[in-house]
Amino acid sequence: TLALFNLFRKNAVSSKAGNNQFAIISPFSHCDSEPSMSENSKIGDRELGDTRLDYYGIYLDWFDYWLKGVENGITQMPKVQYFSLGANRWRAAGQWPLPNTKYTKFYLHSNGTANSSMTAGTLDTAAVKESSGSDSFIYNPALPVPTLGATIGAFDQREIEKREDVLVYSTKPLEQPLDVSGPLSVVLYVSSSAKDTDFTVKLVDVYPDGTAFNVKESILRARYREGFEQEVFMQKGGVYTLHIDLHDTSNVFAVGHQIRLEVSSSNFPRFVRNLKT
Repeated sequence: TLALFNLFRKNAVSSKAGNNQFAIISPFSHCDSEPSMSENSKIGDRELGDTRLDYYGIYLDWFDYWLKGVENGITQMPKVQYFSLGANRWRAAGQWPLPNTKYTKFYLHSNGTANSSMTAGTLDTAAVKESSGSDSFIYNPALPVPTLGATIGAFDQREIEKREDVLVYSTKPLEQPLDVSGPLSVVLYVSSSAKDTDFTVKLVDVYPDGTAFNVKESILRARYREGFEQEVFMQKGGVYTLHIDLHDTSNVFAVGHQIRLEVSSSNFPRFVRNLKT
């Protein structure tokens, strides 16, 4: 949605069209914004507080302006209105990504034992100076990692993180809040004994009591790592770069919280399993 918002602004056939693109991003799933908003909202098990917005007033003013010529000031509203998780409030901006966005790299660190949250790797802004080995897991399509939450909300991921086929990387508890508002991507360097498999990633907000709420997740089939218009299979022993797009979010990781990344090869049934046959 936000990519199209920018595309329409850029490619509009007139300045009037380009200057009148607006985006409203709620914390709820498709077609669920209006009925789900309340003074005490939740997405899954995560509490959001007051998510109310005058959607219907905006819609009516929008149509009155464009269809009836009513001068009601609707085009003076912010170009982007978005609900920020963690901060639990509506915010506004004139563009997306935000004009003061600072793109930050986090690196995966491990001594080869990132399997499950019981051992776990770490996530840090310090780059790895030299190779510290690799993390690996066995993917079995008959026993896929189950989907928990995703489009229906945020739920505690700790049971999933106990699995040996889920790699877990976490920061230390934050000493200052970290506002993550904008586009997200993950770069993985992978190798597989199969010529094709999937790689899944999940961004998680870990509360001080250990509750691990899913924030964003995505997947990439390795054969499409060079684009969806061609299939390029892996060779045994080869190392390949995967760029996985998690699209956008706005989540404030509070003091004492941890940022966590899960890596695996399945997230079923949200994403179809790669049967590797």
